[in-house]
Amino acid sequence: MKKIAVIGANDFQNQLILKARYLGYETHVFAWQCGDVGEKTADHFYPISIVEKDEILKECQKIGIDGICSIASDLATLTVNYVAEKMGLCGNSMRCTEISTNKYLMRKAFEEYGVPVPKFTVCNETTDLSAIDMAYPCIVKPTDRSGSRAITKVTAKEQLSEAVAAAVEQSFEKKAVIEEFIEGNEYSCECITQNGVHHFLAITKKFTTGAPHFIETGHRQPSDIPENMTDSIVSQIFRALDALEIKNSASHTEFKLDKNGTVRIIEIGARMGGDCIGSDLVRLSTGYDFVKMVIDTACGDPIDFVTGEHYSEASIHFIFDKNDMEDLEKLRREAPDSIYRISEIDEARFGKASDSSSRAGYYITVKK
Repeated sequence: MKKIAVIGANDFQNQLILKARYLGYETHVFAWQCGDVGEKTADHFYPISIVEKDEILKECQKIGIDGICSIASDLATLTVNYVAEKMGLCGNSMRCTEISTNKYLMRKAFEEYGVPVPKFTVCNETTDLSAIDMAYPCIVKPTDRSGSRAITKVTAKEQLSEAVAAAVEQSFEKKAVIEEFIEGNEYSCECITQNGVHHFLAITKKFTTGAPHFIETGHRQPSDIPENMTDSIVSQIFRALDALEIKNSASHTEFKLDKNGTVRIIEIGARMGGDCIGSDLVRLSTGYDFVKMVIDTACGDPIDFVTGEHYSEASIHFIFDKNDMEDLEKLRREAPDSIYRISEIDEARFGKASDSSSRAGYYITVKK
């Protein structure tokens, strides 16, 4: 039996664990022990934090894993690719990992490769912000965090200091990126790359709370982008994937279309998109088994692009408060067949979401 390591045990990672077990893999899951669902669904669980890459490497060498992977976590990719490189398994290089998990280095890589990026600069708590030449509004975010943590739209210079302080506080390296704010609808592009060859899977429409923090409220596939624009969008995204040296992994590209229909790439994760975009929406709306593709890539097996049965549309809706619960209850009464899955819902979080990790729950809907 093949053995696969999974980094992380939360609800999003659980879809990967369940798929690997369904495919006949023996699953070895590593995460800080806190009662997450993957601790129970794994064949073997190891209470080791996902950042303890050397400890995880030692265990993986003892186990003799055939592949290592994770979904929806930039932090986990640091360990995934470190272990893969040390053990001669499929993954991305550590250089790719470094530049794809740091928003400042990512923008530098895009700039050097000729991929258009918003105007940007980097700062820390000692930077003289009065000397920064940036038009308003602008966006401030930590250089090395995801999940909408400490992202702020700044509309005036007097707001900059507070926004930078919040971003630096959340950053692992204690730095923030300040960048030009781009108007336009938000989307993401889901791809899989094997041996340096990129494959397009889907484009997702993103919905957020808007300014100032832009926490995701939902996602929908397919998006509202006309099909005749897809090829040009995808070709630009493939150039950006090359700039980041992505060779063997899923990728999640966040971008906007400005008023002229020009693609403006915001950032790219060298991993599957979170919020159930990759683990559920891609398969439900296209028939592509994206999670299996991630496992096959990690284990060096050919990707299968056969499409299974699927729906015309799939969406995820996040729960923030009682109003969202009322929408869910109405759906349960009037269109129960449209509900694909409902997560656990933590009512103690109602009205308290400060980033993606503090939302109260979610539900996924489909249309035939």
